[in-house]
Amino acid sequence: MVGATKESSLTLERGLALLQAVAEAESEAPSISELATAIGASRAAVYRLLVPLQARGLVRREGSKVRLGLGVLRLASNVLPQLRMAANPALRELAEKVGATAHLTVADGTEAQAVAVVEPSWTAFHVAYRVGSRHPVHRGAAGKAISQPVETWVVSTGELQPNACGVAAPVRGVPGLRASVGVVALEKLDADIVGPHVVRAAEEVAAALK
Repeated sequence: MVGATKESSLTLERGLALLQAVAEAESEAPSISELATAIGASRAAVYRLLVPLQARGLVRREGSKVRLGLGVLRLASNVLPQLRMAANPALRELAEKVGATAHLTVADGTEAQAVAVVEPSWTAFHVAYRVGSRHPVHRGAAGKAISQPVETWVVSTGELQPNACGVAAPVRGVPGLRASVGVVALEKLDADIVGPHVVRAAEEVAAALK
């Protein structure tokens, strides 16, 4: 029984490695031989591993070439809602504590996209920040924080909207995710006070996603 479990675990690991190899291949559609080399398996093993992946629509074969299937898109469509659910408690606490609109922003190529936004409930006015808003990843606190190598905060003023002040910190330690947590307000924010709250919220979001 232990041997069967170990073999199943190994098969799953190799199947995931194969799917990743298809996704990360330098060529648009890698060949069976290229995939075999990438995961360190025989061509026969690759053919066997492809069967369940094809059955679930995660890959499709075109002769000896392999491409990602539409099943990957169906899986990906569930990622953002799950990110929002995981991040919302920390964002809610941050928005109420700071009195500014809190957000989770993720990198999408050269752009940064807001995927979760929570507005404070007690302020007379605050920034209305729309989920799905995009801007260059090198502009604004939210974008710049994504590339921060350490857990500290970034401040920006007027880079995305006149007079708007942003403070953001990177979400670190979640494999495959490049993101930041931040707040934005139409008045100057005291970074020495707000910054630690933003860093703590980013840590809480990272912990919720692990």
